[in-house]
Amino acid sequence: MNRILKLLIFSDIFVLTGFGLIAPIMAIFIKDNLVGGSIAAVGIATTITLLVRCILQLFFAYYAQPKHSYAMAICGTFFISVVPFIYFFATNVNYIYFASLLAGIGSGLANPAWFSLFAANLSKKQRGWEWSIYSSSVGLGTAAAAFFGSILAFKFGFPPVFIAVGILALIGCFILLGLTKKEAEKDKIKIITAKNKLIHH
Repeated sequence: MNRILKLLIFSDIFVLTGFGLIAPIMAIFIKDNLVGGSIAAVGIATTITLLVRCILQLFFAYYAQPKHSYAMAICGTFFISVVPFIYFFATNVNYIYFASLLAGIGSGLANPAWFSLFAANLSKKQRGWEWSIYSSSVGLGTAAAAFFGSILAFKFGFPPVFIAVGILALIGCFILLGLTKKEAEKDKIKIITAKNKLIHH
């Protein structure tokens, strides 16, 4: 496994594991702690993120050039990293809707670039193994985070958990800075579509 794959995997471990901390508790937070919060608001927030992400990642997958991969991965991951800090300051459900929009934009930018870089650097003889390492690493991290996130929220409340998630996501973003533009743009990387993301995620 080459250096680029390792950086991409470690970045996603921090970002997705971080968000795994709040996945089990977000619905409770929105419903019980925010003005205008409800079960319907949870569904609306999720819809905003998924809709924006799916539309934008198709757009960027089709129109973006290989030279844009580096900036897309960094900027998209940074936008995602900001989301937990918005949760921290949230007082009503509109904050959550804005955070959901930002998460969708960030994912729409980062996903095509991340998966194109990952696919371009897979070894020919170990593609399945390398995808499995990624999937298992992120899955195990997210599973552990879901357990500890609920405990942390129960003992210390939501704000410390949001800060922890934001810090972990920022670390994941900084890890991507270990890539160089030359690496990100090499071999005329073809940006893959959201369909491939859904298959391999």
